[in-house]
Amino acid sequence: MKALEVTGKIQEGQLTLDYPLEIDNINAVKVIILLPESDDYDLDDTPIEEIKESLTRAFTEVKSGKTRPISELWKRIESE
Repeated sequence: MKALEVTGKIQEGQLTLDYPLEIDNINAVKVIILLPESDDYDLDDTPIEEIKESLTRAFTEVKSGKTRPISELWKRIESE
């Protein structure tokens, strides 16, 4: 057997794939459905404008030389 990983949605009991499969001459398939648990979601609800502003600010700081050594970052991570 050959395995393919695809994504899709189940609506009214029907499975609809996000993209068509480019497979010829196969009449029957075996399907395994992985349903997400409620704690599987790591939703980042940060507004897009806030993300853009943060990236713009960071890019400006890098261009102007306002950076910190990477060792400082590691020290903060290790202390947590």
